[in-house]
Amino acid sequence: MRNMTITVDEKVAKWARIEAARQDTSVSRMVGEMLAEKMEEESGYQAAMRRFLAREAPPLRRPGEPLPKREELYDRF
Repeated sequence: MRNMTITVDEKVAKWARIEAARQDTSVSRMVGEMLAEKMEEESGYQAAMRRFLAREAPPLRRPGEPLPKREELYDRF
């Protein structure tokens, strides 16, 4: 474990102390858990993005078929 020093507004610090007490934990543990959750969300998002981008794009038309007109794409007549 590593120690970190953070600086927050007094209003935020007060909320954090109250919220930590409500959860029966310390502010330090609460912030550590929040950061770990954020890290997991980010790494999960990045992995999903890599999987999505690795897929082959589906063809937009069959070979020899003309491209659609703008009006057909946007249903504007």
